[in-house]
Amino acid sequence: MKRGRIAAVLLAAALMTAVTGVLAGGKEEKKPELNRYDVQFLDLFDTVTSMIGYTEDEETFQKYAKELYDELESYHKLYDIYNDYEGIANIKTINDQAGVGPVKVDKKIIDMLKEAVEMDKATSGYMNVAMGSVLSIWHEYRTEGISNPENAKLPPQEELRAAAEHMDISQVQIDEEASTVFLPDPDMSLDVGSIAKGYATEMVCRKLEEDGLGKALVSVGGNVRAIGSKGDESLWKVGIQNPDLSSRTRYLHTVEIRDMSLVTSGSYQRYYTVDGKTYHHIIHPELLMPWDEYDSVSILCRDSGLADCLSTAVFNMEFEDGRALIESMDQVEAMWIFKDGREEYSSGFKKYMEEEKTGV
Repeated sequence: MKRGRIAAVLLAAALMTAVTGVLAGGKEEKKPELNRYDVQFLDLFDTVTSMIGYTEDEETFQKYAKELYDELESYHKLYDIYNDYEGIANIKTINDQAGVGPVKVDKKIIDMLKEAVEMDKATSGYMNVAMGSVLSIWHEYRTEGISNPENAKLPPQEELRAAAEHMDISQVQIDEEASTVFLPDPDMSLDVGSIAKGYATEMVCRKLEEDGLGKALVSVGGNVRAIGSKGDESLWKVGIQNPDLSSRTRYLHTVEIRDMSLVTSGSYQRYYTVDGKTYHHIIHPELLMPWDEYDSVSILCRDSGLADCLSTAVFNMEFEDGRALIESMDQVEAMWIFKDGREEYSSGFKKYMEEEKTGV
């Protein structure tokens, strides 16, 4: 993850007449007119971050855009597993000190890891951030396979099984009082890819809301979080990616949301090819291999961090088990796209789909 210069283009467009309100005395007061602005960043979490927001003027929007960037950059550095930053103890620092000693870290790391541990329990081990020893092997082979496709290879099973001996999340020692994290197993490492973007997105959006931003749509590499509604009070419309990248149809469905998140895990997002077969980046914690049951799993819920965790966990679960988990949770919905193109939904997912509402 390299820090580049902030790449932002702000596009302003006048909106419709402002909404009016009625005061206690019966006199109408005209609310300030809201305008639509866009911003995009290219250098955080190895992905594209964008925000659409409605504010009174461009100066106000730019203030929120800078806050979005600055806050996300902080999480980006703290959750990085590949790079060091001067004066910052991050996830890489924890991994580097495995078997050596506890690392004093920012509360943003403590809180995220606590959430990750809870989600590992809630998903029966299908959301394990202590899989770094296994995931790093896949990352190495995938990177080499992409750069040198003719010699692309799969990791040897014996190497993966040996690495899997060092992914017991119960061994991760989190000391809230001392604000430290320690991996007593020197061969253990953390990989927070299943929670980092979603958790950071949620925390930053909450901060923006606290600071007065009331209408925005934030996307961090496809982890979408809606703050309120659009400027005209209508719902945000967000597309669900078609896993078939060769299709002319980019989105299979559109969901309409307010104050909610949509996160999708898919086999089409990161992959490489070995002997004509593609292997995606979502590694099953028991098989230690990519599981080919689904093309994608999409989660709708209030919390982007929760949605990120669940999209990874449910992607690796048998359908009935995954559906039972989703149905057991309040205000959480899911959509599965199987390898054969079949679609399944949790009981309340379709009520958010635009075509279901309009009868299309």
